Amino acid sequence: MIGIVNYNMGNLASVSNAFTKLNIETSIESDPKNIQNYDKLLLPGVGAFGDAMDHLKKSGMDEAIKNFAASGKPLLGICLGMQLLFDSSEEFGNHKGLGLIEGSVKAFDPSHFDHPLKVPHMGWNELFAQKQSPLFDGMKKEFYLYFVHSYHVVCDDKYTIGATHYGYKFTSAVQKNNIYGFQPHPEKSHDNGLKILENFAKL
Repeated sequence: MIGIVNYNMGNLASVSNAFTKLNIETSIESDPKNIQNYDKLLLPGVGAFGDAMDHLKKSGMDEAIKNFAASGKPLLGICLGMQLLFDSSEEFGNHKGLGLIEGSVKAFDPSHFDHPLKVPHMGWNELFAQKQSPLFDGMKKEFYLYFVHSYHVVCDDKYTIGATHYGYKFTSAVQKNNIYGFQPHPEKSHDNGLKILENFAKL
């Protein structure tokens, strides 16, 4: 069973519906005491990093997610959920993250863009696989996914399994052992996104 973390900051219905299309059972979970009961955990997220961490801490969900990750069972963060896996973010101040993967979350810097582009980065863009990962099983080396974000992860290349170009190259998918993250929204990315979710369910 896959648990979808509910901390009042995620697009829970669209994530749940994507798994329903795949005939994969999920449960939206609000109680941190129940987190360890799941085989796999998905951390969605839409909104600001600091607000999200506040919600996770107030509910005790932050420690429950850390304990789940330490158990070795698969954990997947999507969009803001991926960013929360890291040490810190500079979004509206400086905020500590869950610290499950070493790295930080930075704003897009248009002064380094190779040509003028709008921020946020919004719409379809290519993800280029940088390494083999079980989440890419049955997929091409490059494929389109749907993005909506103004901040991106900066981390060691050893964690980067997918990269995308928007003004410059940035990390768009990560893996550290049993912990995975995608900056784009698989649940909004039609067949390519559904394949990623299906691969996660097979872990």
